[in-house]
Amino acid sequence: MTEPINLNDPSLYINREISLLEFQRRVLEEARDENNPLLERVKFLAIFGSNMDEFFMVRVSGILKQVEAGVMKLSEDGLTPREELAVIRKTAQALMQEAQQYFHRKLLPKMDKQGIHVLEYQKLSKSQKERADEYFKEVIYPILTPLALDSGHPFPHISNLSLNLAIIIRDKKGNEKFARLKVPDTLPRLIPIKRSSGGVRKDGTIPFHHYFVWLDQVIAANLADLFPGLEVVAAHPFRIVRDADIEIQELEADDLLETMQQSIRKRKFGSVVQVSMHSSMPNHLRDLLVENLEITNNELYFMNHPLGLVNLWQLYHNVERHDLKYPPYKQRTPKALKKLSEPSEIFEIIRTGNVLIHHPYDSFTPVVDFLNAAARDPQVLAIKQTVYRVGSNAPVVEALLEAAERGKQVAVLVELKARFDEESNIGWARALEQAGVHVVYGLVGLKTHSKIAMVVRRESDGIRRYLHLATGNYNAVTSRIYEDLGMFTCDEAMGTDATDLFNYLTGYSTKKEYKKLIVAPVNFRETIEKYILREIEHARSGGKARIIFKMNALVDMKMIQLLYQASQAGVRVDLLVRGMCCLRPGIKGVSENIHVVSIVGRYLEHSRIYYFQNNGNDEVYLGSADLMPRNLDHRVEVVFPIENKVHVRYLRDKILGAYLRDNMRARILQADGSYRRAEPTGEEKSFDVQAHLMGE
Repeated sequence: MTEPINLNDPSLYINREISLLEFQRRVLEEARDENNPLLERVKFLAIFGSNMDEFFMVRVSGILKQVEAGVMKLSEDGLTPREELAVIRKTAQALMQEAQQYFHRKLLPKMDKQGIHVLEYQKLSKSQKERADEYFKEVIYPILTPLALDSGHPFPHISNLSLNLAIIIRDKKGNEKFARLKVPDTLPRLIPIKRSSGGVRKDGTIPFHHYFVWLDQVIAANLADLFPGLEVVAAHPFRIVRDADIEIQELEADDLLETMQQSIRKRKFGSVVQVSMHSSMPNHLRDLLVENLEITNNELYFMNHPLGLVNLWQLYHNVERHDLKYPPYKQRTPKALKKLSEPSEIFEIIRTGNVLIHHPYDSFTPVVDFLNAAARDPQVLAIKQTVYRVGSNAPVVEALLEAAERGKQVAVLVELKARFDEESNIGWARALEQAGVHVVYGLVGLKTHSKIAMVVRRESDGIRRYLHLATGNYNAVTSRIYEDLGMFTCDEAMGTDATDLFNYLTGYSTKKEYKKLIVAPVNFRETIEKYILREIEHARSGGKARIIFKMNALVDMKMIQLLYQASQAGVRVDLLVRGMCCLRPGIKGVSENIHVVSIVGRYLEHSRIYYFQNNGNDEVYLGSADLMPRNLDHRVEVVFPIENKVHVRYLRDKILGAYLRDNMRARILQADGSYRRAEPTGEEKSFDVQAHLMGE
């Protein structure tokens, strides 16, 4: 008799940080993919750079804190924090160098051929240098502040994500000194120095040639103007990344908004977690930075130029070459809402049946229209909504402000702890409060991540509650590039649940039971566990059993073990996990019935879908929660059932089924933690799920 497999064995799990770096590798693959338009590939490099900055600011900083605190707790895959850091450093260094090399060796030559020239200062023509030097004198020079380092000048504070020059200067006596100069982030990193027309193309169009030079190189070439009477011996660029993960003691905070503002200010002074520099920087300068930044050599990362790939966003936004970008996509209006002639008619349409909406293929406009109609409808008594990431331009919040001005009862939960959106959310919270909106900041110790809006309307047969429930944020901008699902409903039981939920969020209610909604941290974990165990029972009794989950991340160890048990029982498990996945598929006796796919493409896959075959009585749930400890236990999340059988079949076959057919953007997770890109086999036709959904 074979011994049962120990599902706590660390070898059965993939390290979450390495899994997250594998996601960054998939983003980098999109930059390398020649099927993508050229400027979109540049954009993917910028996204990769931004993602890596956030990885160090949040994930690496957290592990460094564990090391400093002497924490020895092992990760799920059996590593100590110090061992994790070593693996992260090796993997991250290789990834970042690969990205830099690809930019130089492949993308720059391709951009040259398309008339987009990113030039090194030393390679500029005489007239181009004159133009760059003139820009230095007129624009750059007045805002530069060189800072010396000596007994009278202590080592200056260096801000997060700043690019700097470490400068060696020599006086007439031959004494060498150090100075630091911040490259201004108020100026474009890529300075446009020339724009000229190119030759006529076959189609008769005349493209413009764009010429750019790096800001830091222009500054380095003109340093003599900053240090008259001194010799500039060398200038070496370096870039700083600091710990930006805000920690607040909510139980001790009298005013959460003020506490958050103070914490945001402190973020600028977080510990240094990464210093990137050229390998040519001499050892004595490296040692000086290590000593004064209070870091170790382990925080040094060696790159080629440019430092800070995130600045490549500038090329994408400023070069107007639509032929080098994705063709524009005209978003649809959901069929059920096409007959809408007046915004207020949306309530009548919702009364006839639930309306499913799929962004970015469906426009976000109906969501805004729903709230605008509620604001202006004299029969509407109240609006309640959660706000997580709405952005700086927020038509949703504008609708709430209008509703308050028109005398509606408006209550809004603004989550101040939405990472890197704190300042924007603080601004909206103040604006809403000034308009007379009841604003609350959520529950102590929990981040409110749910996406829900409720409109309370007086009708001839009494009070009716209309809901919008979603997997994604109320953000009109990101709704064009994030894939998400939402639903309009006036289901009575869901309306009652929503009322209870808002009372839970705004008052002291400790509601533990909901009729239809699944709410974390109240009953989400236990409900998903119950449904997985139900599939296991169906499989063991010879019934129909299948699980399909679509999510951003699968990290929770208990959930992974349940999925392993499902696989062992013969349940077919398909997982569409865009980002981190700590589950190892394809392990004999454990997970050979589990198939894991990650889709990375034009749109960011963001929806969460939970499908259970349930012996032929299919059930589908949508919501804001991934299977991570934070979503299951430390956030307020809402997951909602899809009860319309037409919608259930649509989500099962047309959405989930289509994602599982993808053989263009799909990457298949292997047992060793690596990903293999899917390819058409035999006579199989190419199938890109995002392109397919755009064409429906």
